[in-house]
Amino acid sequence: MPKVFLSPSTQEWNQYAGGGTEEQYMNLLADRMEPYLRASGISYVRNDPDRNVSGAIADSNASAYDVHLALHSNASPESLSGKLRGVDIYYSPYSMASEKLATIIANNIKSVYPLPEKVSARPTTTLGEITQTYAVAVLCELGYHDNTEDVRWIRNELNAIAENLVESLCDYFGLPFVTPVAVVRGIVVTDGSGLNLRSYPNTDASILTSIPNGSALTVYGSVNNWYVVTWNGRTGYVSSEYVVIG
Repeated sequence: MPKVFLSPSTQEWNQYAGGGTEEQYMNLLADRMEPYLRASGISYVRNDPDRNVSGAIADSNASAYDVHLALHSNASPESLSGKLRGVDIYYSPYSMASEKLATIIANNIKSVYPLPEKVSARPTTTLGEITQTYAVAVLCELGYHDNTEDVRWIRNELNAIAENLVESLCDYFGLPFVTPVAVVRGIVVTDGSGLNLRSYPNTDASILTSIPNGSALTVYGSVNNWYVVTWNGRTGYVSSEYVVIG
């Protein structure tokens, strides 16, 4: 299953118009992404909020991630403070995969940003979280935190933005987007054989492991006749026919 390094801003000094900080709101956004990620079968690790950008890059590079997703909000030059709006999704011009993911995110987020014509995917050779990470990297500048209208959008639409970003990750990974449900416990009930944990909700998908009969697992969501579950630290899909909830 895909694994994402989720890197919300640690810039607590960037003040939002009307109160709050970039670090605060980007971490609130990441909080809201987590249930959607789990339900859709995407594993993730969050950055350490006490470390800076260099620390986030080092932590991301210390393990194998499929995507490094940085969450930020923008700021205008002092001469234009409060006057600029828009969403910029940055990618590496040297990575087709990075450009692909940025384009998917930019296209999708137009549906939730009030000025879709001001949403764009942009190449960068200067942002460290793009240029220095080993994983496919994208950095999202989600509006301008010195603009009152953009700040209102971020504050009021955190859940919609979170859902949209995870939908984009699902599009990129080729996974079905699954709406989260209340997390419940399930028990594997078979004829005694193990239950296959698969990488995709299809019997032709690769088998990640076999879960012994009688095992307890955590269910995060369902799609068609499959559950998205975690068992023994691994996330994947199992046939709902062989899982009893409760």
